[in-house]
Amino acid sequence: KSRAGKPTLLNMINGVDTLSSGDVFVKNISVHDMSEDQRAHWRGKTMGVVYQSFQLLPMLTLIENITLPIDLAENFKPRESKERAMELLRMVELEEHANKLPAFISGGQQQRVAIARALANDPEILVADEPTGSLDSVTADIIFDLFSKLVYEKNKTTIMVTHDMSLTGKFSRSLTMQDGELIEAELEPAFDKTMMRRRK
Repeated sequence: KSRAGKPTLLNMINGVDTLSSGDVFVKNISVHDMSEDQRAHWRGKTMGVVYQSFQLLPMLTLIENITLPIDLAENFKPRESKERAMELLRMVELEEHANKLPAFISGGQQQRVAIARALANDPEILVADEPTGSLDSVTADIIFDLFSKLVYEKNKTTIMVTHDMSLTGKFSRSLTMQDGELIEAELEPAFDKTMMRRRK
């Protein structure tokens, strides 16, 4: 539901928001015991974030949007960052648009670039805030299939928040939030990895 606290939950997991009490552990690391600088460094190497509104920098080309987080995190040598960005654009089938500005591609294409950017530093975890919320149903299916491939082909842990209840059966685990609290957390019995693979 709206205003249930889903984006806040993601921001606490990735260390953007600070806690008033308690703690958050990711891979046995206390996120909020770190300083702000430490959290930023940890987040850049551990997590990729995908937003509903894409948040691509409009003055940078697609490839520059992807190389920026690579260069900031210093996970790759400078000469390798462009190669890495092109590899990711090929993965989302947008390499021919590498030198375009975001304004000159569609919303679905922008979201695919945003996913490629989230993968820039090869994070183990992806967090996605309504990544299909502003897309039409056909494009949303394409984006969801891309996330599925990342889970089952690239072994990426993905945490996604959505209002679309039709997606819940497609996840290995579904949780419901209401008024800032988790009210349901269960494995989906109908979930079938082989069905997801057949959709590729």
